[in-house]
Amino acid sequence: MTEQGSRATLYTTLASGPDFRHEIEIKRSRFITVLRRTDSEEAARDLVAGLRREFHDARHHCSAFVLGPDRDIQRSNDDGEPSGTAGIPMLEALLKRETAPGATDLSDVTAVVVRYFGGILLGAGGLVRAYSESVSAALETAPLVRRRRLRICAASVPHAAAGRLENDLRAAGLVMAETSYGAHETVLRVAVPDQPAEMTAAAERVLALTAGQATLIPGGTEWTDVPLP
Repeated sequence: MTEQGSRATLYTTLASGPDFRHEIEIKRSRFITVLRRTDSEEAARDLVAGLRREFHDARHHCSAFVLGPDRDIQRSNDDGEPSGTAGIPMLEALLKRETAPGATDLSDVTAVVVRYFGGILLGAGGLVRAYSESVSAALETAPLVRRRRLRICAASVPHAAAGRLENDLRAAGLVMAETSYGAHETVLRVAVPDQPAEMTAAAERVLALTAGQATLIPGGTEWTDVPLP
């Protein structure tokens, strides 16, 4: 399902920027976790390929990723570790990461754990814990943001009224988008969270602020990053 047609209108992801890296050592084995914000399977696999080149002498490059607002694309790879001891625990760490009390909505994230074997066998249970802990520890300090779907709505008003209406809408906490100007009217665009209650409240506010002279017309949607509360 595409971002535009997703059921979810809000989820959490990594903040834009360079890859986030975190390393732990368990019984002399080094576990280097690399997290990257990714929006496609191709981008996720590009990260794995790049780390294989960078850490070409490492024994394992295990990976997991979850993609899409509805988290409907999920993949993992043990890369030579015993089946089920690396990729799945890593994926579970991504899926179960609590981003707010009771909320597990992390997506568009790829995790790769590069392991340098230290000579001491960890056993199946030890590997599961090590790979899960590696990803969980990285996520504890990784920068996260909310990804929110906004509906771009338009209200047409006379030029003389546009400035005051825009100020009033901003004061009400609404996010203004691009403004355009016609021969007789100004078209103000407002970015409203794409949820029925939010849309109704914004439409009612525009009606009230213009004494019923302007209506809010819904348009297309776009996704934007907003800071975590």
